[in-house]
Amino acid sequence: MNTLSYGLLSLLAQSSFSGYDLMLRIQPFWPAKHSQIYPLLAKLEQDDYISFELVPQRDKPDKKVYSLTVKGKEALKDWFDQPAAEPALRDEMMLKVFCMSYAKPESARKMLADRLAYHAEQRQKYESKLVELKGRADWPEDGLPEPSHPLFGAYLLTRKAIMTTDTNMEWCKWALSLLPEGD
Repeated sequence: MNTLSYGLLSLLAQSSFSGYDLMLRIQPFWPAKHSQIYPLLAKLEQDDYISFELVPQRDKPDKKVYSLTVKGKEALKDWFDQPAAEPALRDEMMLKVFCMSYAKPESARKMLADRLAYHAEQRQKYESKLVELKGRADWPEDGLPEPSHPLFGAYLLTRKAIMTTDTNMEWCKWALSLLPEGD
């Protein structure tokens, strides 16, 4: 199985989802298109890692809602024994920063200021997600979830996103401070 297959299984370990919902939920972790996800879901279902329930809809075709099977849960457990791949980074701005000496000063400042604004907006979204997590009925009353709690991973990833965003904002401010203002 490929990483996207395991990603779909990991999402289904939390709850049952339609293919469309899975496509939306996988995006923060792994960019995947509709054309990739649906054939994988069919293969995972054929190989008994997932099952589906057909849900009738008005004025639309019936929808498949997928769930993890026992075999799928075992595959996820086995996946953890495999080493994780190195993180992938693809950021066009980093390439532009690398050759910033060719940029007009106002263009360079605008690029960094725009990225700072982007990270500030993202941070607000992650803070809202953290509040949402802590407001869930299954959130432990005594503070943080235990590692065995279903929300533990979501909490860790949300905190990582906030910390990464803070670091990115700090870097943008620092880089902006090095650039001359004005023309």
